[in-house]
Amino acid sequence: MREYPLVGGPVEVRGALDLERTPAGVMPRRLPAWTKEQYQDPSVYGGTLMPSGVRLVFRTDARVVEFEVLTSTGQLDGDPGPRPTGLLELMVDGALAGRRRAPLGHVVRMASPGAEQQLIPGKPGTARFAGLPAGMKNIELWLPQQTPTELVALRADGEVLAPLPSDGRPRWVHHGSSISHCLEADGPTGTWPVVAAALGGAEVTNLSQPGNDMLDPYVARTIRDLPADLISLKTGINIVARAAFRLRTFGPAVHGYLDTIRDGHPDTPLLVISPVSCPALEARPGPTGVDRDGRITALGDPADLAGGALSLQVVRDELARIVAVRQAHDPNLHHLDGRELLGPADVDDLPDGLHPSAAAYRRMGERFAAHAFSDGGPFRARSRTRPTG
Repeated sequence: MREYPLVGGPVEVRGALDLERTPAGVMPRRLPAWTKEQYQDPSVYGGTLMPSGVRLVFRTDARVVEFEVLTSTGQLDGDPGPRPTGLLELMVDGALAGRRRAPLGHVVRMASPGAEQQLIPGKPGTARFAGLPAGMKNIELWLPQQTPTELVALRADGEVLAPLPSDGRPRWVHHGSSISHCLEADGPTGTWPVVAAALGGAEVTNLSQPGNDMLDPYVARTIRDLPADLISLKTGINIVARAAFRLRTFGPAVHGYLDTIRDGHPDTPLLVISPVSCPALEARPGPTGVDRDGRITALGDPADLAGGALSLQVVRDELARIVAVRQAHDPNLHHLDGRELLGPADVDDLPDGLHPSAAAYRRMGERFAAHAFSDGGPFRARSRTRPTG
């Protein structure tokens, strides 16, 4: 087995915009390093470390490859053990070839979510994939979407080469909430953006932030500066759940967010997606709480809607209005009611009243692909120019 460098060598880390050096190796982050000084909430930083959509890409003729990683997972006092570390999934020439449970590494213990943390240090572990097909092949190793994962080493019993130049697949950049991050998916290739990208023939970068889809200007600037052939924004649920905006401030914030993205991508197809169904917040404003059964409940007063508080229906109406107004001068701007991805008929697939089940995430990906990548859809076939020479 020969070891290959994970940085500065043939391996590409896709879906991450920063690689932080750590004592063990490198930690992928899904936002650029410069954004760290622009937020104070530690949950934003934690969300960027959870590698939804992050994968290692290379070519090899090896029959055996090994990936050494160091994961970090949490454990609440009273839990029987640490939270599951998730799966590493290996794709060979676009087909799933193996799944391995990510090795247990660091464990962060706390009395309750958000309480003071105690780190129980762990060690790197190795996931081994053997019996790969003979000959040169394209490899993608997808990291567990819910678990910060430091990349320590790659070993193979054959040659490892850089991936081929662009195959013409459009580059799709998506931003949303936990419902786009998909912590509850059955694996990293089971998140709805990855399912949709596979069906639509696109290369996706998922910038979604659990609990923090807040129209943050640093995210808009990040999207503005990224290469992108397709862009989608799914927004509203976190804003309602945290009572982060009133109607007076929400509309201008959406306009400003879109203006910033359009500064870098004036003609790129841009799809604005409103929230999927969430019964507790359809007609009531946030903030939210959790009832005895662990289900989401709305704490806001419906009477406050008349004064500018936001429910999901208010947000959907406002997003549809904003897109309609802007389409007069922006024909590449599109709107999708999120209930077409997961609607009232699907609410039994929301175990906590908010987050979809693994099966529902896959269904969302299929529905998105059918809408966006169809012949008449907003993402209808757009390939990049293939490189020559």
